[in-house]
Amino acid sequence: QVQLVESGGGLVQPGGSLRLSCAASGRTLSGNNVGWFRQAPGKEREFVARITSSGGIAYHTDSVKDRFTISRDNAQNTVYLQMNSLKPEDTAVYYCATGGWGNSAANYDYWGQGTQVTVSS
Repeated sequence: QVQLVESGGGLVQPGGSLRLSCAASGRTLSGNNVGWFRQAPGKEREFVARITSSGGIAYHTDSVKDRFTISRDNAQNTVYLQMNSLKPEDTAVYYCATGGWGNSAANYDYWGQGTQVTVSS
């Protein structure tokens, strides 16, 4: 079983940047696809981005394209989400997940505890 830990969240002003990290323990992450999701208060968990095990293919939801970039460093057993030009509507708890694929949260078996991102002036 793999344990995931997210980090890098915080409070940032609109237009600012953050880089989230998803670190794995218990099992290597290098052979697994990984997704990032987010959940705002009162809303369902939604897909943000996902990346294949090799890092060769990545997808981003339309609302974050050209602002967010998912990447991975398999040597470090870590997946990243670089978030630029942040907007207040990006405020949410961000989760990484593995053990699945696709845009639906129901497809993934393993989740981290989440990291809060707040975009506010």
